[in-house]
Amino acid sequence: MKIAIIDYGAGNIQSILFAIKRIGFEAIVTNDWNTIKSADKVIFPGVGEASSAMEKLIESGIDVLIPTLKQPVLGICLGMQLMCNSSEEGNTKGLGIFDVDIIKFTTNVKVPQMGWNTIYSLESNLFKGIKENEYMYLVHSYYAPRCKNAIAYTNYDLKYASALQKDNFYGVQFHPEKSGIYGEQILKNFLELPTNS
Repeated sequence: MKIAIIDYGAGNIQSILFAIKRIGFEAIVTNDWNTIKSADKVIFPGVGEASSAMEKLIESGIDVLIPTLKQPVLGICLGMQLMCNSSEEGNTKGLGIFDVDIIKFTTNVKVPQMGWNTIYSLESNLFKGIKENEYMYLVHSYYAPRCKNAIAYTNYDLKYASALQKDNFYGVQFHPEKSGIYGEQILKNFLELPTNS
């Protein structure tokens, strides 16, 4: 199986590579259009600030490519947020795959949310073998509100969407590669999705 991790200079790619290796798969890190298009599975990571990450995507032209992909695509953390309509962070226009706008947590809570929190209302094959209220590792200041694309929720200040799905596109706010055996199970579930899903 060919797994492509999109390299656009805004991802914590090493830890994702290691996690994929731990579950018995190999991935390539690339920004080559043809390699990404021909991959069986695509992972779109992201760490850092939304507007500068989006600028890097636009520079490479990958912003145009991602919404056209037909195979399963998984956005992680900022990757998921960039797949939404927009983000309040840097007033950033997103890729418009998920029909939701990313907003900032209020000052009622410590921002960023950093550490372990639970996910619940799990509604996808992505969560096969994962129990309700399992703990995942999160680091973020902005979130996706409740929306029709939500396939998991988390509570922090309020109930928000911690995972999204639309057609072949999936997004998780948490870091599966840093979430122990259950995070690795989610990565494995993603890699085992039918390629034409």
